[in-house]
Amino acid sequence: MQLENHEFLVSDRKELLQLDRIAALLRDSYWAQNRPVEIIEASIANSICFGVYDKSVQIGFARVVTDLVTVYYLCDVIIDEAYRGRGLGKVLVEAITNDERFARLHGLLVTADAHGLYEQYGFVRDPERTLRRKRAE
Repeated sequence: MQLENHEFLVSDRKELLQLDRIAALLRDSYWAQNRPVEIIEASIANSICFGVYDKSVQIGFARVVTDLVTVYYLCDVIIDEAYRGRGLGKVLVEAITNDERFARLHGLLVTADAHGLYEQYGFVRDPERTLRRKRAE
């Protein structure tokens, strides 16, 4: 899947991913600032990943963890701070939610501050039914 939006490219081709750029983006996030590079690399290997590119530089990232039959978990959605405010987060989430592989699956995600973005793409808040178990440190 590739989608060109004017000068930007959204792609799920893993060979385009730039581990150093992804690690830098995640270091600036509130949810993964301490995630080791080897964990990031393993998570990429075990997920369907999407990158956003300005020419040859990766400026955005998202991962989808799924069984491709019943459910997907959308995570690590991030756009480089210098590129925010241009609608690239919307382009990225739209590319993922419109992807045929996920069309008939139940989608999940967790966010502390971007509810409005995801609600535009059919996600709804469900505090009554959601439980979470954190991983052991």
